[in-house]
Amino acid sequence: MSLNKNILGLIFANMHEDVIPELTRRRTMGSVLFGGRYRMIDFVLSSMTNSGVDEVGVVTKSNYQSLLDHLGSGREWDMARKIGGLHLLPPFSNTASGIYRGRLEALYGITEFIKYSAADYVIMSDCDVVTSFDYDDIFEQHIRSGADITAVYARANLTQEAAVHSNVFGIDENGRVNNVLINPKLSGECNVALNTYIISKDLLMNIITEGAAKGHYSFAKTILQARCNEFVIQGYEHKRYFSKITSIQTYYDANMALLSTENRKSLFLDTNPIYTKIRDNPPAKLAIGAKVKNSIVADGCIIEGTVENSILFRGAKVGKGSIIRNSIVMQDTAVGRNCTLDSVITDKQVTITDGKILTGSSNYPICIGKGAQI
Repeated sequence: MSLNKNILGLIFANMHEDVIPELTRRRTMGSVLFGGRYRMIDFVLSSMTNSGVDEVGVVTKSNYQSLLDHLGSGREWDMARKIGGLHLLPPFSNTASGIYRGRLEALYGITEFIKYSAADYVIMSDCDVVTSFDYDDIFEQHIRSGADITAVYARANLTQEAAVHSNVFGIDENGRVNNVLINPKLSGECNVALNTYIISKDLLMNIITEGAAKGHYSFAKTILQARCNEFVIQGYEHKRYFSKITSIQTYYDANMALLSTENRKSLFLDTNPIYTKIRDNPPAKLAIGAKVKNSIVADGCIIEGTVENSILFRGAKVGKGSIIRNSIVMQDTAVGRNCTLDSVITDKQVTITDGKILTGSSNYPICIGKGAQI
C-alpha cells in the first residue's frame, strides 16, 4: 500500500533535546549527528519517504539553522516538490502562538498548515529514535483496528536513568493501550513508547482546538494518559532494530552498536534505505603506516595514525602517531600528532593539538563541545 497524499507527516525536531544538552546547545535534536554521516532526522524522514508520504512538515522551536542547512529543499529525500514536499515550520507560525512547551502547543502553532493539508490522516514522529519505521504496516493496522490513535511502542529493557526520559504503555490482551506512565521511576522490560502516532486529521484538529481552549500543552499527559479509556488508543509493536536516545551514554552506545555487522544490517535495510544530505568529499585517505580496525570511516577523512572500534564522520583528520579507540569523532574534527583518545565524543570542528591524551570509559565517555580547542 502506498500512503501518498492520504497522510501528512509531522516531525518534531526539537523534542527531547534536553536529554543530550552536550550536543543540542546549538542545534535541534533532529540535526544531531549519528553513525558517521547521518543526522537523527534522517531516519524518520527516510521512513516517511520509503512509505510514500509526500508531504512532511518539520516542526522546529529554536537553534534550527543547522537543520535548515541539512534539509535544504528536501531533494535527497525526494521532497523537492511543487505540491506537497518538505515544509519547515518555525514557532510563531500562528499569530496567537509562541515558543511551545509541549506537543499540543506546537500543533496549535501550525494549525493552519494542518487544516489546509489534503491529507485524511497525520503521522507524528520525533527524532529521538534511530530505526527504520514501516509506516505502511502501522497505517494498515490503524485502519483495520478502527482505532482513534495508534501509538507505536517496542519491548525493551529500561534502566532507571532511561525510564525517567521515556513513556511506558500498559497494553491489554487486545493490544489496546490501557495505561500510560510518563517518565516513571522503574526498570526492567517495558512497552517503551517510540513517540510515533497515527491519528485522523479531523480528530487531531478537534484535540488541538480543545487543548488550546483549556490551556493544555502536553499530548502525552492530556490525551494519552488522561483519556486513554475515552479514546481507542491501539498499540503497534515495532519489532525492528532500534535505539532510543535518552542520554549522552545511550547516544554513545547507539553509535558504538553500529560497529556490529548484524546491527548495521538490521538498521540499514536494502528495502528501506536511509537517505541523507550528500557532500562532495573525496574518498577516505589512509597514509602509509595508518591502521584502521573495526571502525566506520566516512568520506573525506584523512588518517595517518591508528583508529580502532571508532566512528569517524566526514572530513575528520587523525595525525601521525595518534591513536583513536572506542570514540566518536565528528565532522571536520582535527586530531594532531601523537594524541591518544579513548572513549571520547568530539563534536564538529574540534581541534586537538599535538600530544594530548584524553581518556574516558565505555560507561562514562568524555564529550567535547563544538568548535573547542584542546
